Amino acid sequence: MPEDEIRTARRIVGDLQNLADGLRSRLGDVFPVRRLLNDLESIDIHLDELFSGVVPAPRGKEVVLVPDTPYDPQMWHAADDEGLGGRRHHSMD
Repeated sequence: MPEDEIRTARRIVGDLQNLADGLRSRLGDVFPVRRLLNDLESIDIHLDELFSGVVPAPRGKEVVLVPDTPYDPQMWHAADDEGLGGRRHHSMD
């Protein structure tokens, strides 16, 4: 990644961290502000990984073949469909 992109990314993250610190000063140590600061810290960590070469270069996409044949009905034996409710009928004896 070119040096100017690295500097730009670092500057943007730093600016966002300063804004989030300002929010914390005004709003207090509330959960959404803590979450925002945590997210920015994670972004900073990910930038470190990308720029240090820790992340391997992307490879070609893997093709996964999914057969068109139907699944074995026994696989669904005694299974409930959570979206539609149970398929088993219970008598009210």
